[in-house]
Amino acid sequence: MTEVVDLLRRLIRLDTTNPPGNETIAAELLRDYLEAAGVECALHARVPERANLVARIPGRGDGPSLALLSHTDVVLATASEWQRDPFGGELVDGEVWGRGALDMKGEVAASAVAMATLAREGWRGSGDLVFIAAADEEVGDGFGLQWLVEEHPEAVRTDYSLNEGGGERVVVGGRPVYLCSTGEKMSSPFRLRVHGRSGHGSMPGIADNALVKAAPLIARLGDFAAEPRLIPEVEAFFAAVMGEVPEPVQILETARGLGASALEIVEPLVAMTVSPTQVHASDKRNVIPGLCEIVLDVRLLPGQTVGEAEAAIRSTLGDGDYELENLERTGGTRSPIGGPLWDAVASFVETEEPGAVAAPTCCAGFTDSHWVRDAFGTTAYGFFPARSIDPELAARLIHSADERVPVDDLELGVRFLRHAAQTVCA
Repeated sequence: MTEVVDLLRRLIRLDTTNPPGNETIAAELLRDYLEAAGVECALHARVPERANLVARIPGRGDGPSLALLSHTDVVLATASEWQRDPFGGELVDGEVWGRGALDMKGEVAASAVAMATLAREGWRGSGDLVFIAAADEEVGDGFGLQWLVEEHPEAVRTDYSLNEGGGERVVVGGRPVYLCSTGEKMSSPFRLRVHGRSGHGSMPGIADNALVKAAPLIARLGDFAAEPRLIPEVEAFFAAVMGEVPEPVQILETARGLGASALEIVEPLVAMTVSPTQVHASDKRNVIPGLCEIVLDVRLLPGQTVGEAEAAIRSTLGDGDYELENLERTGGTRSPIGGPLWDAVASFVETEEPGAVAAPTCCAGFTDSHWVRDAFGTTAYGFFPARSIDPELAARLIHSADERVPVDDLELGVRFLRHAAQTVCA
């Protein structure tokens, strides 16, 4: 059994379901493992049971620094839905099973093993190599990386960072492509409040049913379609896979011509999206609602503003007796494409699979990377290469039953993280 497999199995057996988290048990396991290899470690915790680990191989000087970002909390696993114990960490037919195998204790284990093996070899870069195993990514209640950048900025400030969010191997136009996330869309939900006049359910004629008034507005939002934009990440994606860039009006047609994988990658990245996801009206069957509230899941392209989103939504809705308010905004950051970290990604792909290319993309969701981009201007990419698992299968398994990761992909990830450290911090 390899070192990364053993460590991942031990991590999976620690239940760090968030809530409540209890990530300290994982942080302590990682600390003990890394300190045995001679790596400097510190635990930082807002509350004792929710510790973050920060490990460091100090650089020889003031060269570029690199952080390996990860999180140790996982989402709920309902054991009755699984074929195997979700916290058993079983090794079956070359795959490690358990909650967090893909999201993201596999990368946690690979990062720790990359650090430990480099330390044992006596390697030191010109700049610091930092490993951050943060709490609370899945919920985001201020116990994890957000808290670290606010309360312990010097512990987690680096020039570059690697995190989850990319690394899938897809075939586009007959060519293998490894996706590297260099930016993320912004999550910016809105609440739509439609007003009417309440009344008894048996007398609809004297009421003004807010739910009925909301229905055509919801239907309009279901047909929402913004004008396509060619963002830098999509432009660079096309340049990498086909050597030329289409006009904005031809983005989807061009992607469709390259195959289903290309269309799936590009389609969410050409415009903001609006999806009505929650509705609340009357709390009683016999009361006609005077108010109907609809929550809209809104995702913006990097660089778009909440004001732009509100204007587009109002234009789609038209005039009416409603209110529209933004609830929050998270993510929406991007990093430059190019430079030492991009070179590390591209050179690894070329060496591991001749003929394959690395292509930039923009994560349709968001990760913890936005905290370090916003706080420090860190160049942060999402890239943990996966060659053995089908990307569609991986997408179905994350946050779902029977989550598992191939051993070959864990080993591939260790090789990449070592390569990145030696390239960026050389």
